[in-house]
Amino acid sequence: MTSDPVQNERYVIVGRTAAAIQRSVEHGVVTGALRPGDTVPSVRGLATELGVSPSTVAAAYRELRQRGVLVSYDRSRTVIGHRPPLAVRLGPHVPEGAVDLATGNPDPALLPPLHEPLRAVVPSHHRYGDAIADPALIEHARAAYQHDGLPSDHLAVVGGGLDGIERVLEVYLRVGDRIAVEDPGYPGSLDLVRALGLQPVPIPVDPEGMDPDRLAEAIDRGVDAVLYVPRAQNPTGAAMSRERAAAIAAAIAVDPELLVIEDDHAAPIAGVDYHSPMADRERFAVVRSVAKWLGPGLRLAVLSGDEDTVTRVLGRQRLGTGWVSQLLQQLVVRTWQAAEQQGTLDRARDTYQARRAALIDALAAEDLLADASSGLNAWIPVHEEVPVVQGLAELGWAVQAGEPFRVESRPAIRVTVAGLPSERAPDLARDLGHVLDQRLGSRRG
Repeated sequence: MTSDPVQNERYVIVGRTAAAIQRSVEHGVVTGALRPGDTVPSVRGLATELGVSPSTVAAAYRELRQRGVLVSYDRSRTVIGHRPPLAVRLGPHVPEGAVDLATGNPDPALLPPLHEPLRAVVPSHHRYGDAIADPALIEHARAAYQHDGLPSDHLAVVGGGLDGIERVLEVYLRVGDRIAVEDPGYPGSLDLVRALGLQPVPIPVDPEGMDPDRLAEAIDRGVDAVLYVPRAQNPTGAAMSRERAAAIAAAIAVDPELLVIEDDHAAPIAGVDYHSPMADRERFAVVRSVAKWLGPGLRLAVLSGDEDTVTRVLGRQRLGTGWVSQLLQQLVVRTWQAAEQQGTLDRARDTYQARRAALIDALAAEDLLADASSGLNAWIPVHEEVPVVQGLAELGWAVQAGEPFRVESRPAIRVTVAGLPSERAPDLARDLGHVLDQRLGSRRG
């Protein structure tokens, strides 16, 4: 055996221990020497080149996969993932002049105006020791929770959906704990789980959400938490039916102490009825952010949970940001109230629903399949992601490769229907069919 390092065209992987090999690969990713999609040597090949045991390299690769640095395909190829360890992950590239179906933004034309709510905000200074939650916001959020049959006795205002999820995870879980996550799922949540040192346990998602049988198997093998989206799931648009919610409830009922977190980020514009398995949970959190339906600039969420969970979250919040700006809270509740009174949220819901339906119909006409039951996105299976993304970009469409959303699920692209007028859906479907025919020789993923 030789101790010479391996050269991956641009970068040399070095190390004699699993930790050293792991650090070497991560250094290449952080510095940009190893880029998403780059192939790394096989376990046996790298072990031979470095003069170490294959088990040493396997241990390093296993940790890197858990953290999302590496992605393996059928044990035959391992590549650098699109999800870096802790460095800032760049958003999808939108070429100049392309229709933006990649960044996941809501349609600005469907967001409520802010002029009147801004004028209604009382411009007074708040002091240390004042109440940290705006009473009007809490009462409005409580009414929304009660309307959906969710507990609302204990609420907290947090700085957005991911902020609420992170705070719940921080106060209960420790490095190495296992959490069941959706696959495919939201990259922000997957990144957060790995950044906290947790082990994601991927649960397949179908049009009705998490597979309850696979979730039950994971719980039986031992997980410490479950994180899911009940509707408008990103990226697939999955939405829980009443029957699926009951099946998930049965799966999580076997462990009353299991931490269950629900991310209902698109609540009033999801376009489907709300069904949740949260009834009678002893340890739970439901996070509802407003960014998708009031605007990304209003970065705030209201978290409902059991008394212990909310108390812990508020305690942890005081040690960090302290609270969410009361001026922002005022603006959010006034914008929320005005949007309901003026029908803005209903218009957004109906428009997104029409755009989803138009895309599904247009794809079907081209003999293409997609998942898009609710929310702002459609998930379209493909054999290879990068050629499809590049081909559509050349034709003026910016869509997102599915890899950042996937753990073990098959390749796909995500299309944000929020930016796709219904009359343009047939154009996109025809262009997608053309790209699949020309670049991959197949329309089916």
